[in-house]
Amino acid sequence: QVQLVESGGGLVQAGGSPRLSCAASGSIFSINTMGWYRQAPGKQRELVADLTPSGRTNYADAVKDRFTISRDNAKNAVYLQMNSLKPEDTAVYYCNAKDIVDLTNLRRYRELWGQGTLVTVSP
Repeated sequence: QVQLVESGGGLVQAGGSPRLSCAASGSIFSINTMGWYRQAPGKQRELVADLTPSGRTNYADAVKDRFTISRDNAKNAVYLQMNSLKPEDTAVYYCNAKDIVDLTNLRRYRELWGQGTLVTVSP
């Protein structure tokens, strides 16, 4: 069984700079892209940022220049440094990892999700 365990988040004032952490444990094959998604009340889950093992990043326009994603490949861990938080950043943040099950075909992977951590930004 594989788990993604998240930490960080909570109640933060606007302008704050919390850091989210996530680590994968258990029967992992080969973690490829890791990232963060979020789901605000009444909205669909959306990508915040993701990061390949080689360091290629992808950010949502809403968080560019404010959030920074990083990872520790040896620990199968991913982090999200959030700066200049706004009330509209309030959401449940989910860690995501793509675990490659066939190293001859990187498109064959299983999607792993954390349990989610709530970030509430007060005005």
